[in-house]
Amino acid sequence: MKTEEFSTEDKILVAASKVFTEKGFSGTRTRDIADEAGINLALLNYYFRTKEKLFEQVMKVKIVLLFGQIIPIITNEKTSLDEKLDLTSTKYFDILSKNPNLPIFVLSEIQKKTSDVKSILPFEKVLKNSFLMQQIRARKPDINPFHFLLNFLSMTVFPFVGKPILTSFDLMNEDEFQQFIEERKTMVPIWMKMILK
Repeated sequence: MKTEEFSTEDKILVAASKVFTEKGFSGTRTRDIADEAGINLALLNYYFRTKEKLFEQVMKVKIVLLFGQIIPIITNEKTSLDEKLDLTSTKYFDILSKNPNLPIFVLSEIQKKTSDVKSILPFEKVLKNSFLMQQIRARKPDINPFHFLLNFLSMTVFPFVGKPILTSFDLMNEDEFQQFIEERKTMVPIWMKMILK
């Protein structure tokens, strides 16, 4: 969809997403968002009364983008643990390849407590008491399932968080980084399955 085909509200949300991702909540002024959207400040205030309300909308979109496609995979009681690892790895690497700044933005804003993430996603239901946790416990009862999940998230998310280091110090160029990510997409599930043996 071209920008001129967006509604004014959509233009504001796209612009806010870009500016908030670049500057964070505290570094963003509503004037920056209005300028990015190509509208005046009064129109922005008409659609979204406060920066906080606009930020909440953007955070909802970002959190759903980061977790929304993964939750149906990990909560599916018909797929095996191995299938979940394969599907989740592929999906996460695809999402993060298209949105490499997403993890840093979401983690940074969660840490600053600028958004109530628990109201957006029911993490306790989805993770703590999930079928996925039961599958991990059944397969490997001697490990805490949270160690397993954090290792999985670290292996998928950290390359994107560390990308500026890899590329700034000429350890990898953009093409090499993309090849590296494609390799990890296959390797991470293999490594995680080895932990379960």
